[in-house]
Amino acid sequence: MTIEEVHDAQLEPAPAPPAPRKSWREQRWERRRRRYFFEEIVGWIVVPLILIGAYWAVIGALDAMGTSPAALIQGVQTVLQGLH
Repeated sequence: MTIEEVHDAQLEPAPAPPAPRKSWREQRWERRRRRYFFEEIVGWIVVPLILIGAYWAVIGALDAMGTSPAALIQGVQTVLQGLH
């Protein structure tokens, strides 16, 4: 090879050194961070579903007993007025 051929040749990129391995504490911290993020997402979805389900359960139970929330509140107010 001549000097002109060396200057005209394309250089190949050097292989990248391997990334340093993470310690067990760093790995544990990343797992914990991912778990907390996942729990937050699940919480924002599941908690409203639980609240809506509880509301429907109360309404359904009151309907099954032949009453309504308004009648129940009126009964409680009547009892409280009778105490005075």
